[in-house]
Amino acid sequence: MALIGAGEFMPGMAAFDRDLLAATGRARPRVAILPTASAPDGEAVFQRWAELGVSHFSGLGAEVEPVLVRNRAEADDEGAAQAIGEADLIYLSGGKPDHLRGVLRGTRVGEALLAAHLRGAVVAGCSAGAMVLAEHQPAFRRRMPPWPLRWGLGLGLVAAAAVLPHYDAWPEPVVALMALQAPRGVAVLGIDEDTGVVGRDGVWQVHGRARVTVWRGRRRERYRRGEAFRI
Repeated sequence: MALIGAGEFMPGMAAFDRDLLAATGRARPRVAILPTASAPDGEAVFQRWAELGVSHFSGLGAEVEPVLVRNRAEADDEGAAQAIGEADLIYLSGGKPDHLRGVLRGTRVGEALLAAHLRGAVVAGCSAGAMVLAEHQPAFRRRMPPWPLRWGLGLGLVAAAAVLPHYDAWPEPVVALMALQAPRGVAVLGIDEDTGVVGRDGVWQVHGRARVTVWRGRRRERYRRGEAFRI
């Protein structure tokens, strides 16, 4: 499992993504790109993220297929679910987390994603994609202050956790206020841009240029590249 704060398909994440491909154990891994979170931003944006993902991972030596799921109807397509089910690495790119969660929950593609995770495929989410993979997900409201912040359930692939991506793009007092509103017992991972964490057997290791901030209630912990922690 990989959670990335921002920077999907950019050159700065190439080394990180090579490691994800190597983790599949395949000489030429199959990668499924799921740009669903960007669908509310328009077809041009949606297609652009799909194309960026294909170009990026093809350049790293993978066999890549974009899974063009925009809505729940398309997420119930058997072919789309099969593409997810056959992938060695599934990558959920950024956009609108509430839209992504609503499309995946209870659909064939969402079920195929959970099944792929259980069989050992590498699942990676960036920004909105990372938020949805966690058990808890903040629900941001347009033009509203972050207090009080509503919390919903994500897909639950990362138990007892929530993700705040782009952590270093905001003043920390603002994102700290969000983290402090998390449900009791939830670890909130504030992941900086161009930074990710990879989880194996309950241990999460930091990769990339910056750091990860973990909030456990009012306690704040910082981790940099190469350092590891448990949730």
